Amino acid sequence: MKLNAGISRQISLSMALVVLGIIAMVQISSYALYFWLMRQSPDALCDITNPWPEKEEVIWLIATTICSLLIAVLAAGRLSRRILTPLNSVAQSLRAVAQGDLSARAGSDQHAMGEAAQLVSDFNLMAERQQHMAQQRAFWNAAIAHELRTPVTILRGRLQGINDGVFAAEPAQFQSLLKQVEGLGHLIEDLRTVALAESGHLPLQKITTQLDEEVASVVELAEPLWQAGGFRIEVALNVAVVECDPIRIRQALLAMLENACKHATPGLIRISAEISQGYCHLAVADQGPGIAPAAAQTIFEAFQRGAAVSAGKTSGSGLGLAVVKAIALAHGGFAFCHPSSLGGSQFEICWPINASG
Repeated sequence: MKLNAGISRQISLSMALVVLGIIAMVQISSYALYFWLMRQSPDALCDITNPWPEKEEVIWLIATTICSLLIAVLAAGRLSRRILTPLNSVAQSLRAVAQGDLSARAGSDQHAMGEAAQLVSDFNLMAERQQHMAQQRAFWNAAIAHELRTPVTILRGRLQGINDGVFAAEPAQFQSLLKQVEGLGHLIEDLRTVALAESGHLPLQKITTQLDEEVASVVELAEPLWQAGGFRIEVALNVAVVECDPIRIRQALLAMLENACKHATPGLIRISAEISQGYCHLAVADQGPGIAPAAAQTIFEAFQRGAAVSAGKTSGSGLGLAVVKAIALAHGGFAFCHPSSLGGSQFEICWPINASG
């Protein structure tokens, strides 16, 4: 509506200026014409018996008509360029995008009207986001296929070996297969969580929760993991009761603990929680080796692995911290990483304490 009102105002103003210009030209030229005729042939102007215009008046009528047409054509052409050029550019780019060319962008010149220029800008922003989404979709498809290929290949190889008699059908083999299936199920659930969060459909069941009890249950669950890695857990909670989805918060805390146990230097891991500026902050801090500031900006994105994983020193799907971020966003909060007071990194999830379900 604003766009139509703006263009209508511009068209009305332009047409009014054209009319005023033509009227001014006719009036000024008519005064000049009759002043000249009075100087050259005053008798002709006083002849009331001749109803026909003089030759000079005919020439003046023709000249003013031609000049008026030229002014109207030039004004209409300039106005149409300012309106139609960006619109035609958007239309051509739309056809290109519809045919699959997501890199198409509309062009505009400096003389385009504000609303038309804004339309071009909005279209280019939409096309850029569409292209980015397509690239992200292709990346996700490739990443998911890569992550699923390894456990599926292992399962197929083991099952084929058992079927061919290469491996004995004994409990140890089935336990190994079960472990692969559980890992595959965990990966699929992580993918589901991240996808639901990005679409805004991650279900939450917020209730009044004893955070200290939830943290204690996660620490007990992860005990074999951190004891085997040479870690010790310290819990420092300054908040007891919060409003959240306890299942999802446990999932996020477990993911942060698993990340620390996989990538941190063996030693102390501190779990802390506090209320600050209307947010509940739940954090996991380690003693090192820390994360580079550039990597900390993207560490919560899906399939972003740390340097140790990229170098093949540790394993990981790159989804654990993405799940943490997804749970934080579903709670109306956020997740971030920064240096810890222990000398390593601190991974933190925050959510508003008065957020509605």
